Amino acid sequence: MAGPEEWRTRSGGGRSSTWRPPSAAAPAHPPWAWPDALTDPARRAAAHVRQWLAAEMAVGRLVPWLAIGFGCGVILYFAIDREPAVWATLVLVVAAVTIAVLLRHRPLGFPLALGIAAGACGFAAATIKCAVIAHPVLSAPLWNVEIAGFVEMREERERSDRITLRVEKMSGERVSEMLERIRVSLRKRTAPSVGEFVQFKARLSPPLEPLRPGGYDFARDMYFQRIGASGFVLGHIGAQAPPRAPGPRLRYAMAIDAMRETIDQRMRAVLPGDRGAIASALITGKRDAISAPVNEAMYVSGLGHVLSISGYHMAVVAGMVFFAIRALFALFGAFANRHPIKKWAAPRLPPSAHSS
Repeated sequence: MAGPEEWRTRSGGGRSSTWRPPSAAAPAHPPWAWPDALTDPARRAAAHVRQWLAAEMAVGRLVPWLAIGFGCGVILYFAIDREPAVWATLVLVVAAVTIAVLLRHRPLGFPLALGIAAGACGFAAATIKCAVIAHPVLSAPLWNVEIAGFVEMREERERSDRITLRVEKMSGERVSEMLERIRVSLRKRTAPSVGEFVQFKARLSPPLEPLRPGGYDFARDMYFQRIGASGFVLGHIGAQAPPRAPGPRLRYAMAIDAMRETIDQRMRAVLPGDRGAIASALITGKRDAISAPVNEAMYVSGLGHVLSISGYHMAVVAGMVFFAIRALFALFGAFANRHPIKKWAAPRLPPSAHSS
């Protein structure tokens, strides 16, 4: 007896035909199919995408995306309507990092989990930063307020001096809470030294809002410096014995101020007159020694902003100009091999400065 795999042969009418079981019949074509002109480009595009993803996920290629994920977390913090709790953001970071560690052997899950963990870290960093700098801000003007505290910063300007005070005691009418730091102006050449404990009466005002839409936001700048009010001193400033020893931050400010004073005195001794005053203003920020005619001439000529920015920015601009000029000289090989292009690109000082 023939097995099921064998076919039976039938003959009739001089012809022989092979009988096929129903299971061996030719498969029927689907009623509708995509034409090859559309499926082939789709397959090629999918293959290219897979190749690109494999190249992007190579060793070390996804590391720059961590910064993007961190930034996305910061953007998410500014997009929400309510201030998140610090403990909740820390729990989110721990959970995201734990998931990333558990998925470290997954080729696709690990990069995604790592990106989410970077975003969680950015979100937590913004939340913690806001919690650290949070401080009370004056909401209404105050008159005749008795204030005592440590001088943390002293600024000598053209018409007046200004100090930043870490408040230790604050009393007066309508004083509901003690501010952390204030900035007050006082008469020229009456500013106490950094680190002194002083007491005075002052008029305080809330931080100044932008003078025009899109203008400079003084209140925002003062908030991130932890300054809750500004104003001016009424009467005399008296020095007193401090109630406690200065902290590490105040001692650091005292050391920096002493260095600024030393540099200022040295520069004015070597470069007398307005030359030394301008040089000191660019490096130390002390602008009180510039004469009135020179100061007015710089503002009229549009160069007054140079005195308002720090020497760090001037050094950055000078370094960029130096690099650009030296790179331009280096493009010409014959010229660069015969001349000291480094010295030519550097700013040249006057003979008096070289002699110092």
